[in-house]
Amino acid sequence: MISTIHRTHLVRVGAVGQIGRFVSVDAVAYQRGMRVVCRTSRGLEVGEILSPATDVGQDTDGSILRGMTPQDEMLLERLEKNKQEAMTACVSQLSDRQLDAVLIDVEQLFDGQSLFFYFLGDVSPEVEQLTERLAETYDAKVRIREFAKLLDEGCGPGCGAEDGPGCGSSCSSCSLVGACAPKKTKG
Repeated sequence: MISTIHRTHLVRVGAVGQIGRFVSVDAVAYQRGMRVVCRTSRGLEVGEILSPATDVGQDTDGSILRGMTPQDEMLLERLEKNKQEAMTACVSQLSDRQLDAVLIDVEQLFDGQSLFFYFLGDVSPEVEQLTERLAETYDAKVRIREFAKLLDEGCGPGCGAEDGPGCGSSCSSCSLVGACAPKKTKG
């Protein structure tokens, strides 16, 4: 159930579960436990609503763009596969090079443009170089980036703008139901 009472929410984002204050760009009050697409300082990320935020006027950590859609879930599945491949490759290369680093987790942001490797303890320059090469390899999957770009920007100029052509609830240009629905702006 979605209502339009609260705009600011406490949201958990990222592999380490950072909690921040996020503003709903369309003034929707999301219910606890709902998954949402957020814009953070790192890029697009999936978050989980924890509660409405009560302190009005405080700084925020980003914005909530929308609740997760079926298309978002498909992209998340692809990103999870990419993340698992990167993790397996990293563990294999660490072993092959007999490096002591212990890989804890890999995180790929929802926009498909950033891949983060989390290690236990100090990371040597050799491990840093290895993860940079892996990030380049796994960030180069253009199909995922283009799909994420459509989810973020729509199918072209004016797509989703209140005064633009928009595409309504189903766009034939980008084939994403609801991706190009008119976006509300702060006034």
